Amino acid sequence: MKQQEITMEKIVSLCKRRGFIFPCSEIYGGFANSYSFGPYGTELKNNIKKLWWEKFVSQREDIVGIDGPILLHPKVWEASGHTTGFNDAMADCKECKKRFRADHLVEEATGRDMEGRLEEMTKILKEKKIKCPECQASNWTEVKNLNMMFKTEMNGINEPVYLRPETAGAIFIEFKNILDSMRVKIPFGIAQIGKAFRNEIVAGNFIFRIREFEQMEIEYFFNPEMKWEDLFEKWLKLQEEFAMELGVKKTDLRRLEHPKAKLSHYSKKTVDIEYKFPFGFKELYGLAHRGDFDLSQHSKASNQKLEYFDAENNKRFIPHVLEPTFGLDRSILAALLSAYTEEAIPTPGPSREGNYSSEIRIVMKFPKKLAPIKAAVFPLLKNKPELVKKAKSIYDELKLKFMCEFDDHGNIGKRYRRQDEIGTPYCVTVDFDSLEDKAATVRDRDTMKQERVEINKLENYLVNGLR
Repeated sequence: MKQQEITMEKIVSLCKRRGFIFPCSEIYGGFANSYSFGPYGTELKNNIKKLWWEKFVSQREDIVGIDGPILLHPKVWEASGHTTGFNDAMADCKECKKRFRADHLVEEATGRDMEGRLEEMTKILKEKKIKCPECQASNWTEVKNLNMMFKTEMNGINEPVYLRPETAGAIFIEFKNILDSMRVKIPFGIAQIGKAFRNEIVAGNFIFRIREFEQMEIEYFFNPEMKWEDLFEKWLKLQEEFAMELGVKKTDLRRLEHPKAKLSHYSKKTVDIEYKFPFGFKELYGLAHRGDFDLSQHSKASNQKLEYFDAENNKRFIPHVLEPTFGLDRSILAALLSAYTEEAIPTPGPSREGNYSSEIRIVMKFPKKLAPIKAAVFPLLKNKPELVKKAKSIYDELKLKFMCEFDDHGNIGKRYRRQDEIGTPYCVTVDFDSLEDKAATVRDRDTMKQERVEINKLENYLVNGLR
């Protein structure tokens, strides 16, 4: 059967219905692109973080991890240029009072990239009578820059303190401590998973663009004299490889290199890895060659030498850095979209292959290592104490090994459908025969095939299937 079109509406509906992601503060009417991860969404998020950490930290000898704070010294953001250069051009509609990215409005209307040219954007908005996407009026304020950092206050600090707009800042300022405390040799990386905050003018597309998000980021330091092009390509392939481990198809990925005219002044090369979302190809991950900009800036601002000493060649130098960055929330969204499947259910009986009923099942075909629940255990009937007791004992054993769920609500068909929408790879059903033959029926999520497995061999069966 042909796969139905996947829309954001379907994903958002499933996420709320099945406890993956909820609109935050909904009892108060909602709160501007803010979301809570529900029980299954939290498990999925943790599984993705675990997969990333294992691939890029635990299983590598050249990368170490840190967990830096969200609140950093204000001078960190002065040195990095965020306090003066981390801006988006915004314009307000005077009629509906909504705020928009002025550069996006102009580019969509004219095809011209006007980044940083505020006066010209103001002129174009008025002369071209560009309409407000919300109310269709054409009555704009002057275009102004808006700094995207969230500002707060801290007792004892007499200057503004910011919520970090990226996780990289903590990595760079701990560079010296890592050198002093760990036996790292160039090339090496420092990895971190953590929250970042950006006061986006326009957020949207569910969790694709939100103001509070998580990054999985690495700063990979190397000798500026080495040939970096091969290393850059290697990291791009690793990022694509990780995306495919989330279930993303290679054909749904593409690379977009930033033109030299739009590169940051310190960047030698920047490439976005884009994913084909329902709203078009958009950035999933990014890779940038940042040169020695960050370490040099923090060295000047702090009066500390942030150098690497090459003992073999008796040389000191400021390393260059490649920055592979992975958006965690976007990874979750890509995993959800890649897993979402609608398919007709084969009719029962010996000739079921090729014959389908009119009933459609929704199944989340996550890679098994990402599935929030690995196995669900059912008694065939809720009102039979002997079946419930046996199913509970199996559940109590299996939950010691991996995330499991016990379910005795509704008929067996409804339980299967619920677990399909959660993405549970295996369902284990205890029936009356189980009391005699000491076996249970195991149903596979993807094929819906059922197999009789001895209860004392269930754990090994599931462990092998989940690899």
